[in-house]
Amino acid sequence: MKEETVQKLKDNGELFAPGHRSCIGCGEVLAVRQVCKALGKDTIIANATGCMEIVSSPFPTTNWLVPWIHTLFENTAAVAAGIESGLKAMKRKGRGPAQDVTVVAMGGDGATADIGFQALSGALERGHNFIYVCYDNEAYMNTGIQRSSATPLGAMTSTSPPGKKSIGQVTWKKDMPAIAVAHNIPYVATACPSYAADLVKKVKKAKETPGPAYLHIFSVCPTGWRSKPELSIELGRLAVETGIFPLYEVEQGKYKITKNVKELKSIRDYLKSQGRFRHLTDDIVDQIQQQVTEKYDQLRRKAEM
Repeated sequence: MKEETVQKLKDNGELFAPGHRSCIGCGEVLAVRQVCKALGKDTIIANATGCMEIVSSPFPTTNWLVPWIHTLFENTAAVAAGIESGLKAMKRKGRGPAQDVTVVAMGGDGATADIGFQALSGALERGHNFIYVCYDNEAYMNTGIQRSSATPLGAMTSTSPPGKKSIGQVTWKKDMPAIAVAHNIPYVATACPSYAADLVKKVKKAKETPGPAYLHIFSVCPTGWRSKPELSIELGRLAVETGIFPLYEVEQGKYKITKNVKELKSIRDYLKSQGRFRHLTDDIVDQIQQQVTEKYDQLRRKAEM
């Protein structure tokens, strides 16, 4: 890419350049673009192995217009913590940059809820001043659509196939935002690129918050979900409107629903748009509906306290 093109992108706030190799309709890459625009140029990113690392950095090119480090699945938060500590030490010695630099760790649900969970928990507990962003597409999509602990009940993946004695994924989705809240950190929020203004506002709030911040972003994956690419934005909205993925934030332990849905839609329209749920029977769908409704009611009660 020509230098003048790169400069023009930066001048327009585009810090994740076009030309990446993501799938058509990828919700995750849209979220990455929105996050980067909100973060601004004074940012260093540590990025776990996964879809976004693969599509954005085929040697010798890159789509990242800020300092960017590819890390392993398991140590992304640790690398970000090291960067933050290094910058702090340099500034103490009068050698650091004059401007404030935002340190960000990025990973998928596998790198966050599974393989990188230990490093993330440690970094949150130690109070490092950084932002952790989880792009949640609910499985290990980059390596062949294997289930993760963020895969929802009943979903079909290559390692949780449905059959005569299986409904697909047999456990409920791990609640990573709640786990982050349990670390007593200053800011936790959920977001979805289908609600861009809400997402950008939360990224900016996380950036301005001293100490660790955790953002959990819903990322539609047409390839892994067996959904139509043109439905990605609609599926993101349906996830919010059904209560499957509520939008809220937790500041200093206080909950606030940022997209309050007074009357939840049925989850059936959301499920039937995805091939990964096509095998589910009505009784399993009813079971999922009950769980979603109960969880949303619990969230409302927390927000009302």
